[in-house]
Amino acid sequence: MSGTEELLVEADQLAAELDRTDPPTLLDVRWRLVGPPGRDDYAAGHLPGAVFVDLDTELCGRPGAAGRHPLPDPAALQAALRAAGVRAGHPVVVYDGGDGMSAARAWWTLRWAGHRPVRLLHGGFPAWVAAGLPTSTEPPTPTPGDVTVAPGALPVLDAGEAARLAAADSGVLLDVRAAPRYRGEIEPIDPVAGHVPGAVNLPAPEYVGDGRFPAAEALRQRFAAAGVTDPAPVGAYCGSGVTAAQAVLALHLAGRPDAALYVGSWSNWVADPARPVATGETPDR
Repeated sequence: MSGTEELLVEADQLAAELDRTDPPTLLDVRWRLVGPPGRDDYAAGHLPGAVFVDLDTELCGRPGAAGRHPLPDPAALQAALRAAGVRAGHPVVVYDGGDGMSAARAWWTLRWAGHRPVRLLHGGFPAWVAAGLPTSTEPPTPTPGDVTVAPGALPVLDAGEAARLAAADSGVLLDVRAAPRYRGEIEPIDPVAGHVPGAVNLPAPEYVGDGRFPAAEALRQRFAAAGVTDPAPVGAYCGSGVTAAQAVLALHLAGRPDAALYVGSWSNWVADPARPVATGETPDR
């Protein structure tokens, strides 16, 4: 199985797998930063057999100084995943409303928790519908799973580690927010505008479009243009660690499974007024 096949699954391939005797566990993680909750979308129609898991309350911790989407409590995450039917060693497929962001954060969270066989439905729910595949409004009653959460299977950055990576001569800390937010011209969510000093801006639409990733070589070239070179360390952050999880997935697709996520991201960085804030264009690398 190729690296891509271990990370992504297309709608037609997933449909074939769901016809098997022991199909993958499906998690619907549709979510919006603002607007109606994803559970409403789930109730209106979802992949048959999919269980809804809430990004804000089940896959992340409570918002606060650690950020708007901090790491979940391991015991609480384990309980949520078991309730959704996640079994030890059994494949999981996560999907969202098509942009790939909340599904990528779910993918990252399960991988971080030690559950390796998890893939993202490429293109999300819209790709499934576009393929003419069936949907359901009936919520399943999953058999409780037995997954054990073992945190730390993917690398994480805290604020100090993010600062050191951004300031290092080798290595890159990617800020994947929109350029005006990075430059400090606007900040629609957090109380302070700007970026971590030394971070390199690579807005998410430059490496993923409409929730679909380009080929691995194209990703490698795009990340290389931003200064990501082997074997120098690389990490990513955004506003609260959701879009940046998608960047980490893209880096995995590009052959960098060592990529670290600054989970707290900008919402954690600005929680401490003593941390420095930079504005303006991305630094030369």
